[in-house]
Amino acid sequence: MAACLTHTEEYIKEFYLKMGITKPHELKFQTIAMQLGITTFYWPEQSQALFTANKAFILLNEKLTAQQQWQEFCHEVGHVLQHVGNQTKMPESFRTYQESKANIFMYHAAIPTFMLDQLHIYNLDIMTVYELQKLFNVEYDFAFKRLQQYLNNKHNMLNWNTFIHNA
Repeated sequence: MAACLTHTEEYIKEFYLKMGITKPHELKFQTIAMQLGITTFYWPEQSQALFTANKAFILLNEKLTAQQQWQEFCHEVGHVLQHVGNQTKMPESFRTYQESKANIFMYHAAIPTFMLDQLHIYNLDIMTVYELQKLFNVEYDFAFKRLQQYLNNKHNMLNWNTFIHNA
């Protein structure tokens, strides 16, 4: 079955391939930030992205684990690449929308579909989740949710293809 990627999955695949990132061990926020010209800092407050004078900054909470910082970096870079404006000055519904989009981006950027496809995963089990957690340097719950998303999408695509061919 030919792979059918969502817009977000295709965007992230091209985003990483342009940087020469093809394997999980190459997913490092320092490298990505450098290639995008984003300055990152550690600080004691909540992680966030800031924009000033056409320059992007990502501030990561220094108290978080390396896995949490990677996950939050992916969320914040989603804001940098996809959003504009000051969230404190926008309607709550639009802020919620931007946060939702950044979360979708986060899961796909931290554990890209094209890399999961290379692993040929077909089941959601504890050992697979644990291996993804280690391979992609994310928390267990994060890996579990991302694997669930991935397998649900593959299952839905299989059902859709079966429906189309039988119609």
